[in-house]
Amino acid sequence: MASAGAGTNWAGNIEFSARLVHRPVEVEQLQELVAGSDRVRALGTGHSFSPIADTTGDQVCLADLPPRIEVDRERATVTVGAGVRFGELAPVVHRAGLALRTLGSLPHISVAGACATGTHGSGDRCGTLASSVRAVELVRADGSLERVRRGDPDFPGSVLALGCAGIVTALTLDLVPTFDVRQWVYEQVPTDDLGGILAAAYSVSAFTSFTAPVFEQVWLKRLATAGEPDPAWRGAHRADGPRHMTRGVPAEHTTEQGGVPGPWHQRLPHFRPEFAPSFGDELQSEYLVGREDADAALAALTSIADRIAPVLHGCEIRSVAADELWLSSVYRRDSVALHFTWLADVAAVTPVVTEIERVLDPFAARPHWGKVFTTDPATVRARFPRLPNAVALFHRVDPTGKFRNPMVDRYL
Repeated sequence: MASAGAGTNWAGNIEFSARLVHRPVEVEQLQELVAGSDRVRALGTGHSFSPIADTTGDQVCLADLPPRIEVDRERATVTVGAGVRFGELAPVVHRAGLALRTLGSLPHISVAGACATGTHGSGDRCGTLASSVRAVELVRADGSLERVRRGDPDFPGSVLALGCAGIVTALTLDLVPTFDVRQWVYEQVPTDDLGGILAAAYSVSAFTSFTAPVFEQVWLKRLATAGEPDPAWRGAHRADGPRHMTRGVPAEHTTEQGGVPGPWHQRLPHFRPEFAPSFGDELQSEYLVGREDADAALAALTSIADRIAPVLHGCEIRSVAADELWLSSVYRRDSVALHFTWLADVAAVTPVVTEIERVLDPFAARPHWGKVFTTDPATVRARFPRLPNAVALFHRVDPTGKFRNPMVDRYL
């Protein structure tokens, strides 16, 4: 099934250039489409704020492929179709007595799209969502279907591949035994010792609007088997009711707080899967710096707070463990992620983004591929040490550049 192109991403800041949008219902249809196309890119749930999913050729939506979710209890893995969202996958895995080690803030995003762009949750010992991938099944440029496994030479460049190694049809993910989590929100938390704050629970998110010398909120997500944090933790105070991280927004769409135990997939995300988290009227940027630079990077951002605050909805700071994936923003570097949710005003936000990149330059900040950034391409290439290996792989498996687009050409 194909329809006329155009359309936009979720936020509306990217207008797609595709000539046609296809929605194959079988993998074989996808193989035929890829083999016969001169330019083709996959579109997940459209939550990227950069033009990473754009193409002037054929755009493919995988949501109509069979909703494959196959749990292997013996091997502690799940094989999941590319169009499946985390909110659909997680309950099935949980019912099998298993769990994903980490989840992003939104359960609404597709598994394949999140892994392809380096999306992550938070936790000193939790990597990107892609770090759980054990094998990837993808359609190559000639239409053939190939499975690449952990340990294969091409594996580190085939999972978080920005869509350049082929169209992903399925992923096999590692699982752990299921676990429960308790979540608390603390308010007015002093910002000193950011590393200590982020290490205070299994998963931690610190929120600031850069209008006061404190974190307005810190969300602590502790294993249910761990102890309860001090009510006056770090001189702050617990929220007296449920909170949304954005001031003035009702908390009804957020996951349950107040220390009530619940399964991992109902606590690690910030938002409930049955609700849309917002209306897309925003932009987002994110930069990842080494964990050892966390306090200095936050101080650098605070020095330009007067530039940031007027165009900011909020900033979330999280911790991400290093991985070995070539295009990962945490490649061989335990990192702190500095995530900005902006007003939906490209003209006002862009110069602020550039200024943030200037003050974070001493920390070799790596941008998130799916967010808004203006970093010079040569600088980006220098900050991903295995990028040349990824480019060589992409040229080998796609010699005519079928999976490329202007963003790929510019940065890779």
